[in-house]
Amino acid sequence: MPPLWCLQQRHHSFQSLDAMSLSRLINPLCCSSSTSDSLVTASYVKEKMENTSWSLVDSKDRIRKLFNKVELSISSYDTAWVAMITSQASPQSPLFPQCLNWLLANQHLDGSWGLPDRHPLLMNDALLSTLACILALKQWGVGEDQINRGLQFIQSNITSIKDEKQHLPIGFGINFPSLIEYAQNLGVNLPIGSTILDTMIQKREIELQRGKQSNSEGWRAYQAYVSEGMQHSQDCKTILKYQRKNGSLFNSPATTAAVFQRLKNAECLGYLQSVLEKFGNAVPTIHPLDIYARLCMIDSLERLGINHHFKEEIRSVLDDTYSLWVQGVEDIFLDPTTCAMAFRILRLNGYDVSSDPFYQYSEDKFADSLKGYLKDVGAVIELYRASQAIIHPDESILVRQSLWTKQLLKQESSPHRLYADKLRSYVDQEVKDVLNFPYHANLERLLNRRSMEYYNVEETRILKSSYRSCNLANQEILKLAVEDFNICQSVHIEELKQLSRWVVESRLDQLQFARQKLAYCYFSVAATLFPPELSDARISWAKNGVLTTTVDDFFDVGGSEKEQVDLIQLVEKWDVDINTACCSETVKIIFSAIHGTVCEIGEKSVKRQGHNVKNIVIKIWLDLIQSMYKEAEWVRTKTVPTIDDYMENAYISFAIGPIVLPALYLLGPKLSNEDAETYELNHLYKLMSTYGRLRNDLYGFERESEEGKLNALSLYIAHENTAEEAMEKMKGIAEEKRIELLRLILQEKGSVVPRDCKDLFWKMTKVLQLFYIKDDGFTSNEMYSSLKAVIKDPVIFDELLEHAR
Repeated sequence: MPPLWCLQQRHHSFQSLDAMSLSRLINPLCCSSSTSDSLVTASYVKEKMENTSWSLVDSKDRIRKLFNKVELSISSYDTAWVAMITSQASPQSPLFPQCLNWLLANQHLDGSWGLPDRHPLLMNDALLSTLACILALKQWGVGEDQINRGLQFIQSNITSIKDEKQHLPIGFGINFPSLIEYAQNLGVNLPIGSTILDTMIQKREIELQRGKQSNSEGWRAYQAYVSEGMQHSQDCKTILKYQRKNGSLFNSPATTAAVFQRLKNAECLGYLQSVLEKFGNAVPTIHPLDIYARLCMIDSLERLGINHHFKEEIRSVLDDTYSLWVQGVEDIFLDPTTCAMAFRILRLNGYDVSSDPFYQYSEDKFADSLKGYLKDVGAVIELYRASQAIIHPDESILVRQSLWTKQLLKQESSPHRLYADKLRSYVDQEVKDVLNFPYHANLERLLNRRSMEYYNVEETRILKSSYRSCNLANQEILKLAVEDFNICQSVHIEELKQLSRWVVESRLDQLQFARQKLAYCYFSVAATLFPPELSDARISWAKNGVLTTTVDDFFDVGGSEKEQVDLIQLVEKWDVDINTACCSETVKIIFSAIHGTVCEIGEKSVKRQGHNVKNIVIKIWLDLIQSMYKEAEWVRTKTVPTIDDYMENAYISFAIGPIVLPALYLLGPKLSNEDAETYELNHLYKLMSTYGRLRNDLYGFERESEEGKLNALSLYIAHENTAEEAMEKMKGIAEEKRIELLRLILQEKGSVVPRDCKDLFWKMTKVLQLFYIKDDGFTSNEMYSSLKAVIKDPVIFDELLEHAR
């Protein structure tokens, strides 16, 4: 039965792919002993680690500071609304004159207000902010020159209103016409043609009518959010049901200012005063944003592959977030995006969080929220991502959430059907990525590379007005990710050279029956276990991957029954002189390669574990070849085992035990001999291998049936009415095993296996999921492209910056 590298088992295209991949990925190899090779590689890794530490220290220090403070850009639009509030003591004066002074001092050279260096597709945002600032100045009779320059800007750019490619701020269709009407009341002569004005007012009336007809809670929330544009058509007192404990409405200064202007609510005033106390003479478009911004930052660091540099900082943020989760704070649970992100990141980092809060965002209730009414694509993406963190069999809410969010993302990803708080090109890529690569099929290094390629260092978010935050997008973060990726890649290239020499020196390339799968094997570990300091674990994983492929072919087609027995006896005896052993040259080659690799792992384990794990690894290998022999015997004698007997043997013969289990001892955390025998470790191994075996047998059924081999699906078919029912049953069992595996990995209470070790089982599961994500596995072009992305092609920082422009 094939290990995971053998998806297309006898396809010559994949045979040649590995040779082609190696010849292109690495330079011509020089001859040297494997011992000296190992020493040279170890020296290279040590040098790279030391250089990495020095070269990245400045970037890491600057990023660490971002954990301590969330920075938000100022919103001219929101500041204008705060500036329009009248003083109760003196109705002819502004309550917050400092905001008025800020507007006077912060007009751009082109006459506009808003973010500097705005994106060309954010012209409507600039028009909205500029008009709001003009009205604030006009209301108080100041800044005539600024008003005139602002009006000139509007006149020059008003036609962008008709450009459907322009990104519309939330509520633009209501707020902008309302500001125009207010301007007319103030006697401002706006340079807007009657045709454009009539069209805008008509669109507003259609939107209002559609909302009234829906009469949904989501519509009422939306009305409340755009209160500044609904001044004469709603009961402000009913809006106060959306008031938060901090006194704001939706954490929006503009909304809160508009409501305070009419109701003089003390809590609204307190919120506005607190925001000005924090930001000085102006306000952002949303505050607070601390929980969301810090979670976004952690998510970015993880997706870019540099979170391991900030373990302490991340743990501190997550501890604080978990405390807030337990307290049920509004800023988490009133926002589906933040709620979903907090749930996913907390759960996947081992915190015990319930999926119950998602009942308020179920498919039939999501539209009752503001973001649900808007069909906010960011919220839908996060809800979909959260749904993939199922760890309990009774979490039906997450199962349903996965179905409806996935369907929504597939069907309604056009620019005109979902609202996005980012520019459409980035959102479209994010939707595509999340649909194509679910959490359990996202190899880290491929994810890291894609995330770098689509990371926008100047990312602008858009609510009612646009804003930026260096916590959400930062050039230092991208720079660190690129440098870290390239340093790791240079280490990987050296390791692959060493492994290629080892294959030749071990004479494994002389076994004509054996597929040469080194590129596959090394890619799978380089894409998941990438830090330079984990070189020993990567080498172990890759060598054992090559050996399990060879041994699988040996028991499948390459070895006679006698040779199979000879190999088992040699591994059982272990300490033998292979040169005098009475066995074939094929058996000598295979045993020698296994013997050398196991002894090397044992010697390296002493440094990390304080004891030699050679005997543990020997047993792992003995279990494998004995299970393969049993399957070969079943085929030779035409024995049809029960499904239980088959699976009890097949999870071992799937051949990932020697790949994953020895690597555990080379990661760093201590594992005693007793730990190796614990139920927890063995159960993790069995769940991982059973999941892989089931997926292999599902997707390899036709081929293996033609070759007369045993397969779980054929055995299930014998007990089910149809092949379709048998397939569905196997898929269901595989899914149950994957969910149970993730639960054990994340479980901290009662666990004796270190989290870093448990994560290795999940990394292999991701490899399995990706390799079997299509019925026919990876195509050769896709595989080679992935190999290049991880192992060969460096990431060019300047090219990424150019792409983001």
